[in-house]
Amino acid sequence: MRYAPFKYYIITFGCQQNKADSERIAASYEARGFKKSPSINAADTVIINTCMVRQKAEDKVYGLMKSLGPLKNQNPNFKLVLTGCLVGLTVKDKTGKISRLMKQRLPLVDEFLPIEEVGFDIPAKRESKIHAWVVISNGCNNFCSYCIVPFTRGREVSRPWQDIIAEVDHLKQKDYQEITLLGQNVNSYGADFVKEHFKDGKYTLPDNRTVLPVMVRLSMGRKRIPTLFPYLLEEVAKKGFGKVSFLSANPWDFSDELIEVIARNPNTDRYIHLPIQSGDEQILRKMNRWYSGQDYKKLINKIRKKVPAVEIGTDIIVGFPGETKKQFENTVKLAKEIGWSVAYIAMYSPRPSTASAKNFPDDVPPAEKHRRFHILDKIINKQKVSL
Repeated sequence: MRYAPFKYYIITFGCQQNKADSERIAASYEARGFKKSPSINAADTVIINTCMVRQKAEDKVYGLMKSLGPLKNQNPNFKLVLTGCLVGLTVKDKTGKISRLMKQRLPLVDEFLPIEEVGFDIPAKRESKIHAWVVISNGCNNFCSYCIVPFTRGREVSRPWQDIIAEVDHLKQKDYQEITLLGQNVNSYGADFVKEHFKDGKYTLPDNRTVLPVMVRLSMGRKRIPTLFPYLLEEVAKKGFGKVSFLSANPWDFSDELIEVIARNPNTDRYIHLPIQSGDEQILRKMNRWYSGQDYKKLINKIRKKVPAVEIGTDIIVGFPGETKKQFENTVKLAKEIGWSVAYIAMYSPRPSTASAKNFPDDVPPAEKHRRFHILDKIINKQKVSL
């Protein structure tokens, strides 16, 4: 007697890294004999890959639960699996308080799956035959005061160089035309294992090349960690893909060497996403982002000089705790000076465990946050919004 295979269905919230993680989750389920379900209603197992970067993203998960109860009643084999940032925060909370809270709020969930348990040993089941996400690191060491990523994904861990190159070579053999290198901060790729194998100020790559890890020092006086990302990007660019992109980058360790790699490799993406978050120096310091608006502007001018066709996008948070109207106007002023091609603008929402949630009251009224959002959206994204 033949049995029909169990069917899985994945719902993904959040960033590109979550999308890449979901492709690996799909591969792991298919390796166990599951088949992808054409719809959530026909699935035996539903996997929800969660995001917590904003309260709105978290609320979507809780809202989705209401529609899953009937599915569980209809199918005795139905299983609900939760993964992503919500689970990451739960696992990393040693007190058990968050775990108990999540189980109370999400009683339908049968399994909480830490994303770290989904490895890279099986090729991802990619949704596109042209473009591929390639994860190069996971986690973050920066601890921006508003950001929950270090608490959901943990400290930054770089993926081994040879594993990345092997995946890239496989994609080239499969005729992929475009790839995007992914990490919470791609610029700092390799810092963790450079520190372990640093000798005489140099590092030996797996192909036996000896290189000088790249360092960046900004005018605000902080020396950044050593990175191998410019070398990795150039190695991948030389593989002959039509376009090589990367996300996400940080202004504070965007090195001259990285700019040179982009400039001399025309297949590297001419769109660069560089989050500013605020144009006011005091707010930036409260955010624990150690550069100024002028530092950022100098960096953009340097990039544009070396890569004339470049387009720059950014992220901005409005209504950060204590942000005055004058401080917001500093962001508006910088927006007019720089001319970003696109901006992803978010209204501040406090995230659990973060320094800003613990130390700063969320004191900018929602109406004022909306007003600031629409002003910047109209200036940068050219939306015809009635103010």
